[in-house]
Amino acid sequence: MSNRNNQTMATAHLCIALGPLTVYLMLMGLINASRQPFVTSGARDVFSLALGISGLIMIGPLRLFVPEQALTAFGAWTWALLGAFYILSVLLVGMTSRPRLVVYNISSTQLKTTLGKLVAELDSSAKWAGDSVELPQMGIQLSIESKNSMRSCQIVAVGYHQNLGNWSKLRVELAAQLKKVKVSANPYALSMIGFALVLGTLIAFQIIQNPQIVLNDLKDFLRF
Repeated sequence: MSNRNNQTMATAHLCIALGPLTVYLMLMGLINASRQPFVTSGARDVFSLALGISGLIMIGPLRLFVPEQALTAFGAWTWALLGAFYILSVLLVGMTSRPRLVVYNISSTQLKTTLGKLVAELDSSAKWAGDSVELPQMGIQLSIESKNSMRSCQIVAVGYHQNLGNWSKLRVELAAQLKKVKVSANPYALSMIGFALVLGTLIAFQIIQNPQIVLNDLKDFLRF
């Protein structure tokens, strides 16, 4: 009987841990399978990743260090407070980090070509130095960093004295320019989608086998 309870509790933990990660991997796979690059801000990229691993954090560090007295006193509200603390911590990290743009499904050469045309339109006094460029009129200075293995790039601020409003403008303008760029699908996209499907099938199979038991264990875990 003890082995049975441990097995179903493990199933409940599996659903919590892998559920958000499955959604994140599927989303990233679809983005990389597109024939167009996708640009987002660094803060949004960090937040989406944090949501993707939230299940692992929940059954790991949060569950390990959550006070039993708090669970007894507040029940499920304890998880709501911990969740709010986690989200606020991630937002703080994203907001206090240097400005950054993340561009998926593009090579550094393609990005530099597109960014070069955009920079010339936004600031005629822009000065390039390798993969870095300064836009004096806009008050921003940035550098292109690439991850060739995943075919994604980052546009990172050089220094902390940046015009945040113009960084937002740069993101919007760059997104508009990248809509005109056509690329081949990222080979890694199928791997991410396939892995997400495997995880999703595993979770669904476990829930279908013992739906009521898993539900009861989830309620017990969350103290509903």
